[in-house]
Amino acid sequence: MSVMPHRTVLWRGADVTAASGGQALGGTTWNAGGISIDTRTLRAGDLFVALKGEAADGHAFVEAAFAKGAAAALVSDPGVGVGVGPLVCVPDTLGALEALGRAARARSRAQFVAVTGSLGKTSTKEALRVVLGSQDKTHAAEASYNNHIGVPLTLARLPADARYAVCEVGTNHPGEIEPLARMVQAHVGIITNVEAVHIGNFGSVDAIAEEKAKLFVGMDPSLAGGPVAVLPRDSAHFFRLAQWADAAGASRQLTFGEHEAAEYRLLGCDLEDTGSAVTALAQGRELRYRLGAPGRHWVLNSLAVLAASAALGVDVDAAAAALAGVAAPVGRGARRRVSLADGSVELIDESYNASPPSVRAMLALLAAARPGPGGRRLLVLGDMLELGADSEAMHVALAPAVEASGADLVFTAGVGMGALHRALPPRLRAAHAPDSSRLAQRVVEALQAGDVVAVKGSLGSKMKVIVEAILALGEARSNRTGGR
Repeated sequence: MSVMPHRTVLWRGADVTAASGGQALGGTTWNAGGISIDTRTLRAGDLFVALKGEAADGHAFVEAAFAKGAAAALVSDPGVGVGVGPLVCVPDTLGALEALGRAARARSRAQFVAVTGSLGKTSTKEALRVVLGSQDKTHAAEASYNNHIGVPLTLARLPADARYAVCEVGTNHPGEIEPLARMVQAHVGIITNVEAVHIGNFGSVDAIAEEKAKLFVGMDPSLAGGPVAVLPRDSAHFFRLAQWADAAGASRQLTFGEHEAAEYRLLGCDLEDTGSAVTALAQGRELRYRLGAPGRHWVLNSLAVLAASAALGVDVDAAAAALAGVAAPVGRGARRRVSLADGSVELIDESYNASPPSVRAMLALLAAARPGPGGRRLLVLGDMLELGADSEAMHVALAPAVEASGADLVFTAGVGMGALHRALPPRLRAAHAPDSSRLAQRVVEALQAGDVVAVKGSLGSKMKVIVEAILALGEARSNRTGGR
């Protein structure tokens, strides 16, 4: 039997074999403390699932997984890894991962929250992790694990003794949310908002709204009072979302936003570069709380978090107090201080995704940022993808918001941002390049002590390259000074 010091058993070999319907090769007297689909992050004692992807086939890494201490491997090729370690052979490893996810959901007594929306899914999930985690053991998706792989993986990693579970559910094509929602079987479902994100794949915002509402299909009715839909009252699609939620079986609805009819209503907030002070009404009672992440979009989504927490029976005052511990994740507003020879710069990392509404939200963050003495506001933008035929116009339409942000220099990469570059006043046009790799050095060379630099773009624009180039400045200085 595999030994896993200091790790709780997540899956026993016999249970993996039964849940996946696979054939055990090398016995089932092993235990796994976790599940991995990537040997780069695999921990000793994990079950390695060899998924076949577009870029790589996990079967090529089975032996590497065992070399790093994998407890066993889930494979579809029985000729891979034989004699190296225990295997569970199945016809399709993704299907087997889904089966493990369903089995983990079936054995769990946790209360489940599912989160979707055009913007703010990950930040809302992270805020729920903090708030619910302050109450009892909470399991939540790592990073943005919200697709056909990420959701079953999140469920399969669910500890049997978790009290709460939070699953992020995403889509960029029609028909993706419903099967994932049926897998999660949430007690509470949140739609953060509905915007023209991935509209190139949907054709209309109405179609996006209908897809988001599929989150409420297959909800778990065991919650006292029935399953709850948490809906954005400010949305132009609110009434249709409410109708769809009701038709899908949500017994109750809670609303949030600035609308006077919202049950969790924003009354006011002081936006700062390190967080916000919020005043809100929670079902008619005034609340004041501190939110640890900056930005108005975080404030609005914190209301959804309070609504969901209350639906699960969490004391609202305790939930509001816990929001002070929320921080923006890497790639989604995380702030880092980078040392230079004569001072430092502040990096706002929004490199994970981009859409017109999220870029405008980031520009508001930049406007609120306070450069150091002699510092400036630098803006680095990569293309917003999957916007369809109106993509260029949507990029150009950002120009007024960019000017209003107080940016001193604007760097752009990509075709769409090239159109924005041409639409900006010459005084703001720092540099443009076809892609992020060719822009990175221009950004790095422009930095000076006291600057605030904000980087944003869709994941496919690879703006993380620029984030890493900026961070490397600080790492190089740390190495030269011995880390002092």
